[in-house]
Amino acid sequence: MSNAAPPPADTPGTSTRPYLIRALHDWCTDNGFTPYIAVHVDAGVQVPAEYVKNDEIVLNVGFEATSGLKLGNEFIEFKARFGGVAREIVVPVDHVVAIYARENGQGMAFPVPTAAAAGDAAAAPVAPKAAPRGLRLASVEGEEATAAPPDEEPPPDGTPPARPSLKRIK
Repeated sequence: MSNAAPPPADTPGTSTRPYLIRALHDWCTDNGFTPYIAVHVDAGVQVPAEYVKNDEIVLNVGFEATSGLKLGNEFIEFKARFGGVAREIVVPVDHVVAIYARENGQGMAFPVPTAAAAGDAAAAPVAPKAAPRGLRLASVEGEEATAAPPDEEPPPDGTPPARPSLKRIK
């Protein structure tokens, strides 16, 4: 039992993204599905450039396709073969824009890294092109999404917009 006081309510804490990625990776593995991640690629991502399309790459992160997979809080690291050549892959966790099961498309989408979103308006998270038809991803809104979307009018009574939330897909 810990005597440490909980952090103040206005303290954001650490990102939930690495925990959700690990949980969905475990869920895929436990159910016999193949976990794929869609990654926003920029200079901070170490992947084979020849497989990057529209600043995005989709990677199979199943144990059968990777060697030495580490799903850390800051980076996802592993070795994988591309065209028969072993490559070191290093992906910052905040560059993962989706994780999903190849077989049924169930998973979760995340916001594009803030630097990419500010520099490229077309970099909105979308369903990866390699995903099966009918991909169903739940979207997690980031802390930067506290304002109302641009197409929504603010409430007339001047109350602040609702807090970010997880969209549930059935």
